[in-house]
Amino acid sequence: MEPAPFPVARPRRLRRTAALRAALRETTLVPSQLVAPLFVKEGIPGPQPVASMPGVAQHTLDSLRLEAKELRAAGVTSFLLFGVPAHKDAQGSAAWDDSGPVQTALRALRDDHGGDVVLIADTCLDEYTDHGHCGPLRPDGTVDNDAANAAYGRAAVSQAAAGADLVAPSGMMDGQVAAIRAALDAAGHGEGAGIMAYCTKYASALYGPFRDAAECAPQFGDRSSYQMDPGNAEEGVREALADVAEGADVLLVKPAAAYLDVIARVKAATGMPLAAYHVSGEYAMVHAAAERGWIDGDRVMAETLLGIRRAGADLVITYAAGWLARRLQP
Repeated sequence: MEPAPFPVARPRRLRRTAALRAALRETTLVPSQLVAPLFVKEGIPGPQPVASMPGVAQHTLDSLRLEAKELRAAGVTSFLLFGVPAHKDAQGSAAWDDSGPVQTALRALRDDHGGDVVLIADTCLDEYTDHGHCGPLRPDGTVDNDAANAAYGRAAVSQAAAGADLVAPSGMMDGQVAAIRAALDAAGHGEGAGIMAYCTKYASALYGPFRDAAECAPQFGDRSSYQMDPGNAEEGVREALADVAEGADVLLVKPAAAYLDVIARVKAATGMPLAAYHVSGEYAMVHAAAERGWIDGDRVMAETLLGIRRAGADLVITYAAGWLARRLQP
């Protein structure tokens, strides 16, 4: 006697209630997987809202400390710090000033939270140079790769000494991870600060609101000669593998929502801890469409961030970190 045919699957039975859907959900996103980018600016009397990024502000040291405490209360324990100095020069020397905005913020947040938070320092020069590029310039106006790497090493050592758990080189210079690792090791931070490498960062049109917040728009030209072409995915994997070979501890893909395929490829190729940056333009577009009534902004934001996690990101860097963490609280 022939066996009875296998019964037809009825997946709708498992979608019937919210409790069933939650119990069987394949991908989850929890507050500890969120990283909140924070901007600290010298010389302002109070927090300054960033018009192009609803809910985001340039902070004083005091308002930054308050914001971090509120984020931690919501369950967000990882912070990525960007500095806006009072003085900029052609070399970006404020980036390695032990009294610079990021170093001061690192020490304050470490005093406030001890080892209960993860402090990540942006290690680049664009916020600190008067020309807005990610390294010192040659006479012809191009960025000097090796001089930039030397500067990143100095900045990373200063940030590590101030309490950074991870330094995050975002300039996309050739050899930047190796240069920073060598500088950290030589300064006695070999067992301390790790490197979160922006291994696959594209020359995207989605960074505009960030440049308002960090005050780092290039004064001429653009960054296409050192950031990646948006059409290249295999190159992104090669960049990631190169950073692993140079000593990266965590990898980072930027932007995120427009590059989900790259997130998946980098994760599959490396198996490394991977962060993805839901960038300012991606964040701002959701708010803009919601303000016009075109979408349900809350649902779209949550769905977008979950999609980034589903693509393979272990950490999601987003300006919506605090909002989402509070939404996820029981």
